[in-house]
Parts: sequence; C-alpha cells; structure tokens
Amino acid sequence: MAIAFPDLPYAHDALSPAIGSETLKTHHGKHHKAYVDKTNAAIEGTDLADASLESIIAKADETGNAGLFNNSAQSWNHAFYWHSMAPSSEGPSGDLKAAIEAAFGSVDALVEKLQTAGAGHFASGWVWLAADADGKLSIEETHDAGTLAIGGKNPLLTLDVWEHAYYLDHKNVRPDYLKAVATGHINWDFAAENFARGSIWSYPSA
Repeated sequence: MAIAFPDLPYAHDALSPAIGSETLKTHHGKHHKAYVDKTNAAIEGTDLADASLESIIAKADETGNAGLFNNSAQSWNHAFYWHSMAPSSEGPSGDLKAAIEAAFGSVDALVEKLQTAGAGHFASGWVWLAADADGKLSIEETHDAGTLAIGGKNPLLTLDVWEHAYYLDHKNVRPDYLKAVATGHINWDFAAENFARGSIWSYPSA
C-alpha cells in the first residue's frame, strides 16, 4: 500500500496573507508531493511496501538510508505542519494552556520563544513544541529533514523554517513569516489533541 499524499486541511488561500495561495500550491502540491512520490518509489517491492510511514522513517534511520529517511521524514513533517496551522487561532485552553504556563510562564512567552528559535535556526529545518513522557513541554529544533516522528518526544505542533515555506510571501525575512504564523495561525486544537493523546500523531493512511 502506497504512502498517501493527503489534501491540505483548508483552502489554498486560507492562511493568506501570512502564507499565500501560491506558496501553498507550490509547497504542498510540489515539495510535499515529491517527498511522498520518492518515498513510494523507494519502498516499492521491498519489505517496507506495506509499512506505516512512521515505521519507514524509523527503519531508514536505523539502517542509515539517508535518501529514504529524508523523503519519508519530510513527507511526515509536512503533513504535520499543515495541521499545525489553521485559518484562525483562538489560543490554547485547559490542560495544554496549563502546561504551557508551567513551562514558559504564559502563552505569549511561548509564542515569542517559538519565533526566536525559528529566526535563529541556522539554514533549513523545523521548530517544534513537544512534550516528554511526563507532559513537560519544550521547544525543539531539527535540521533539514530531522523529525520528531521518532525519538521519544511527542510533537504537538511545528513550524517549517525551510526558505521555500515563506520566500514567495516574505522574501528572505524569516521573522516576518514566523510572526504572522505564530501570532495568527497556530492550530491550538491540533496541539491540544496531540498533548491529550500523549503519543505521536499518525500520518494519514492511503
């Protein structure tokens, strides 16, 4: 069974002007799709052909298969990223808000720290809000195709800091993109679901 290429969870213009329609069409329809297509080509006819994407990522990491790891991890990261954003953002509540306040002092402080981490991240990668096994929150960074789909932390949301995520809308000014998304489009409901479940989100099946 091939790895799915999931639809966006909103219209192409739903995040505009923070992320414009052309960016999403290119980022989702070309970049994400290419990662999925390359993953499917790599696993065809192998013992991973019917495996979950998470299992494929873990096996590629274990065996040092960099090509498969990069494409499978980026497939997962991008799907998780689309869900980490929403057309509007109401702010967290309940247990997630309490955990944020315990770890960072306030929601505003967390949002500021996410922006700072993303702006300071060298070159390409991802910035994450994650929880450990005890529910303690932290901001994590991964480089290039690095992912929290494996590794022990439970990712709650992520921000993509690869340049293609923002260049059409914000040129090379990454902080403007991060501010627009972090202050207006974080999907706190998705983050809360991941926090409450206490286990890593599963990539959609075909």
